[in-house]
Amino acid sequence: MNEAQKLISSPTLNTVLMVEEILSKMDKSIFSMADIKKALPKQINHNVLKKILEYLEYSNKIAVSIKGITWIFNSDKRLKEELTKGLEL
Repeated sequence: MNEAQKLISSPTLNTVLMVEEILSKMDKSIFSMADIKKALPKQINHNVLKKILEYLEYSNKIAVSIKGITWIFNSDKRLKEELTKGLEL
C-alpha cells in the first residue's frame, strides 16, 4: 500500500468524534458493526470504521468481544476521584 492509499483510508478527527458520540449514546450495551453503521448520520468506509474501532479499543473507550462491541469509557469526575483514592481494607 503506497502513501496515497494510506491517507485515503485514514479517518478524520471529525469522523472519529462522530463515531465516539454515537457509541457513547447507543441504547444497547452490546452492539455490532451493522448497528454502528445504522446509527451513524452518514455512511463511512468499512475499513475507516475498523480503524476507528481499533483506536477506541486501544484508548480503552470500547471493549471488543465475541458478542460484540461495548462502550466502557466513563468520564464521570466523581468516579475518577474515588478510583484514585483507592479502597482501604
